[in-house]
Amino acid sequence: MEDVNHQAETTRLETFCDGVFAIAITLLVLELIQILNLQTEGGILKSFLHHWQPFLAFLVGFMTIMVCWVNHHHAFQYIDKTDDGFMWVNGFLLFMVTLTPLASAILAESIETDGKTALTIFGLNFFLIAIAAYLICKYGYDRKLVAEKSREYFRCIKKTYGISILYTLVVFIICFISPYIAIVLYIIMFAVFALPKNFANFLLSRDRKKGVRSN
Repeated sequence: MEDVNHQAETTRLETFCDGVFAIAITLLVLELIQILNLQTEGGILKSFLHHWQPFLAFLVGFMTIMVCWVNHHHAFQYIDKTDDGFMWVNGFLLFMVTLTPLASAILAESIETDGKTALTIFGLNFFLIAIAAYLICKYGYDRKLVAEKSREYFRCIKKTYGISILYTLVVFIICFISPYIAIVLYIIMFAVFALPKNFANFLLSRDRKKGVRSN
């Protein structure tokens, strides 16, 4: 009965998280609807072409939230218990996700006038998301909230987000130097983390060749 309760708690927490992700995406859509209040004399199509920034905000924000959701779901496939501390650590990630629509809107609105600052704000948001993702995995791993049979693989998931912290920190610094290079690096990151299992499996295979084992 205890195992069933643990599973129910985990399922309930993930369901709540899915709702937060959905609300964050909904906020992105609301930004698009605002274009209808900015129609020009040329009609709706011309208005859309003239006010392209909200579309950019939606695309960037949606990709960011979608990548976060895919990785969050990936980690939760192996977390079978929760505790109060884990809920707060997970809450930090949700907090950063809910700020993504704001960071994306700032990026879209200021990309032409102050692109470096706007991209830096977006980069800071993503850097903090990477920290939050790592903390979820580290807490779950250290507190043994992951089934024993999955610990070796989950350690590689944790390592993935440890690497993401270093990567996003480097890109965040590059934002101050060259926004264009930073944008390319963010696109590469999106591509890699869109398929988190592939990267985790790569790390697992590499560690096994080196003889590394989980604690």
